[in-house]
Amino acid sequence: MTGSMISPMLAAAGALPAGPGWAFEFKYDGVRAITDVRDGRVEAYSRNLNDISGTYPELGELAGLLAGRSAVLDGEVVALETDRPSFARLQQRMHVSLPSPALVASVPVLFYVFDLLELDDQDLTSQPYATRRDILAGLDLASEHVRVPVRFLDVDGRTVLQAAELAGMEGVVAKRLASPYRPGKRSADWTKVPLIKTQEVLVIGWKPGAGRRSGTIGSLLLAVHDERDRLVFAGHVGTGFSDAALTHLQKELTALKRATPPVEGVPREHARHAHWVEPCLIGEVAFRNWTPDGRLRHPSWRGLRTDRAPSSIRRAPEPIPPPSQGTVIGAMQTPDGRWRVEAVRRNRQDFYRLIHGDNVIDGLVIATVQRLLEEAGVHLGDLVDVRTATSGAA
Repeated sequence: MTGSMISPMLAAAGALPAGPGWAFEFKYDGVRAITDVRDGRVEAYSRNLNDISGTYPELGELAGLLAGRSAVLDGEVVALETDRPSFARLQQRMHVSLPSPALVASVPVLFYVFDLLELDDQDLTSQPYATRRDILAGLDLASEHVRVPVRFLDVDGRTVLQAAELAGMEGVVAKRLASPYRPGKRSADWTKVPLIKTQEVLVIGWKPGAGRRSGTIGSLLLAVHDERDRLVFAGHVGTGFSDAALTHLQKELTALKRATPPVEGVPREHARHAHWVEPCLIGEVAFRNWTPDGRLRHPSWRGLRTDRAPSSIRRAPEPIPPPSQGTVIGAMQTPDGRWRVEAVRRNRQDFYRLIHGDNVIDGLVIATVQRLLEEAGVHLGDLVDVRTATSGAA
């Protein structure tokens, strides 16, 4: 077995698991990489098995860290901005096959190694996650550009999710301690709980900008594959672009020009003045939710993805929400609705629940609610009674 032959195991979206038998890791906002280290050489492969060894020369440090041993490792390549992973910053490296020393110095990457698939030609994929992680910890893989991220054992996953949000992470991945590594399979043995919703999309066209964006791209027209593998219109995105991203997109899209839309049913207001392109350029957007007619609501561009295949771009399944427990006897929220505090009664006991997006923290006392809000820059006194907010809006 070599890294060039292994597709990474994928996590399934779902509710945060409870009970024993789970470990929790932060979800890093980067790109996946399988690395094959042997005979002093390091080969790195993306999620769709493209060779990315030259793109990230920093991964060469693995050879020295393993000191002659061979290994196949799974992890995430990230770029940091003020100590937090930044997918936008990583974009400056993702599309450069042979980066200059100046680019490597100005936008360095880190490789967070979170799994060990093979060591000294011994296949470890059938071993439990707990065993693989223990062996990985013993390798002491730590250098300027290589880290083994922390794993949390014997803790409440909600606490880890709260810590991930405060640290600016993308979310949490829960991993079943007894689970084997399943190459190329998506499994609930790895359950991802994101703090923001993202969607991979295919660019099918663009519309010219106005004002400051005059002469360049104003918005991108998007599509995804539906459950019957048909390419369907998914809306448009006009925010989140840097000047560098617009320049790069313009160059890429010019080479993909076509005369007609690649999907049917694009509404007239979007089709008017559109420039159509072949649907082979893959991007990622952050968004609030899906509309009933299958459009992305309030999407924001995050960047291009070179580690996906166009045929794999389909609407991501919605995570299964956790079951509701207790009776809500009162609620307050910030005027914009982003933060909500509920007073809950369960089995004759009262407590507070803090809700922010998909992040729900249960079983809190009011002092803890106040502290968490203050750490997020929100004052408890700014919250208004939900009934008052509703009647005022009416």
